[in-house]
Amino acid sequence: MNTLTPLVRSFVAHFGEMGSRWGINRTVGQIYALIFVAPAPLNADDIAEKLEFSRSNVSMGLKELQAWRLVNLRHIAGDRREYFEAPSDAWEIFRTLAEERRRREIEPTLSMLRNALLEQPTSEEDRVALERMRGMHDLIELTTTWFDDVQRMDQQTLSKLMKMGAKVQKLLQFTGRVGTAVTPGGKRQA
Repeated sequence: MNTLTPLVRSFVAHFGEMGSRWGINRTVGQIYALIFVAPAPLNADDIAEKLEFSRSNVSMGLKELQAWRLVNLRHIAGDRREYFEAPSDAWEIFRTLAEERRRREIEPTLSMLRNALLEQPTSEEDRVALERMRGMHDLIELTTTWFDDVQRMDQQTLSKLMKMGAKVQKLLQFTGRVGTAVTPGGKRQA
């Protein structure tokens, strides 16, 4: 990373460290960070040189980033190499990541739960398990429906919605309702 500015080097290193917490390896995180902050599309050789990675590691990392739809392939007239760029809009990146995580993690779980809920309980243990699975299914369904609604919002509306959460929290603190819940009978609980 000797050819990188200190600012870019710091950002790339941080994304590498965070990558493992986000479910990707350090190399992929660093490749993505470099592409994201690059002022122009980069080819695999440029990336390998700047990050001091092997060309094969860069190729594998780029394939993974393409599978996540986080980088776009570009061709430059007169150049046979493939170039890569990342969307510069953080909202677009967030939406893509959320969609991919849903497709990879949430949808398989919902599918399994739907199939399980078709089963008839054969014991008390199964009845309890199915009841809990139904609760999980219903929560995930509610969340994914909400997610679909949010995904259709434009960036400005979504930003307002997110800021509204902080205002609601302040209102709840002001009214003394933070940390309390209302039971179905209307009684407040701490």
